[in-house]
Amino acid sequence: MQTLEGKPNAVSVLDGRARSSPPDPQVLRVAARTHAPRRVRAATHGGQQPFDRVLSIALIAPSTLAVAVFVYGFIAWTAWISLTNWNSLVPFDGVMPRVGFVGWQTYERLLQNARFQIDVQNTVVFTVLFIIACNVIGLGLAVLLDHNMPGEGFFRSVFLFPMAVSFIVTGVVWRWLENPSTGLNQIFDSLGLDFLKNGWYTDPNIGIKAVVLAATWQMSGYVMALYLAGLRGISNDLREAARVDGASEWQLLRYVLLPLLTPITLTAVIILGHISLKIFDLTSAMTGPGPAFADDVPALFMFNTTFQGNHFAQGGAIATILLVLVATLVVPYLFYSLRGETER
Repeated sequence: MQTLEGKPNAVSVLDGRARSSPPDPQVLRVAARTHAPRRVRAATHGGQQPFDRVLSIALIAPSTLAVAVFVYGFIAWTAWISLTNWNSLVPFDGVMPRVGFVGWQTYERLLQNARFQIDVQNTVVFTVLFIIACNVIGLGLAVLLDHNMPGEGFFRSVFLFPMAVSFIVTGVVWRWLENPSTGLNQIFDSLGLDFLKNGWYTDPNIGIKAVVLAATWQMSGYVMALYLAGLRGISNDLREAARVDGASEWQLLRYVLLPLLTPITLTAVIILGHISLKIFDLTSAMTGPGPAFADDVPALFMFNTTFQGNHFAQGGAIATILLVLVATLVVPYLFYSLRGETER
């Protein structure tokens, strides 16, 4: 086999088929550069692969061990404690408490506890109002910003700013804002809007709803970012096609954009739902249990029971119930997401 210049091809030289003419040194150098790396990789790959595997295992082993002990190990320990009679009266054998196994008795007493029943009701009210308010406000802000309004970057930063603040700081600020003698009531009084003045979190009829205002202020900007990212990912061709067919902006939003934003809505509901189920720091800094436990939540009850009342078994039972509730909400979503990624 000859090249265009009359010289033997590199492959033919290596295969031994161009025996009639001497090999060109330049062709041999090209052939060496072409074939040598493959032989080197083939020779070294088998030796590097076991080393890479061992190195990978060594790198992830410490974090895996730490998670196994300090997360799942303590979860199992908490579940075990909830099945015992551990309280401040239980003696110790060294560093371990001398507890007795009582089975589900702690859970039975907990479900009959009046405070826990109020906490569950408060959690349901908080979760429903919190999710609805954040999604409605977040979607509305995202739709406004999606129309390329002037100062979009400034308003986007303003709406996202509360996310940079912890729930503790939010609770302290809103505790002052919703104080009956200051804050919002003082503003309403100066504007002549006395009919809007109320007791806020000090009023048992309002209670946990006042906490929803603070939580919505902090998280609605985050939901806005989710929806805005989803809207920016929708092709303009779909919008123009709907407008050409005579759809109004409301019909475009309702029949085209909202169905395409369903995964975003599901994500927002899951994230906000798990936050609402385990909310603690906001209520602790803002209201505490409140009058007649009107502002109380299970996480706050668990803290008071465990670390102030020293009823460790009952505190473990509350923590286990919260874990089950959060897992019931999050785990199906994780399986749904993993299945979708696998199918793609």
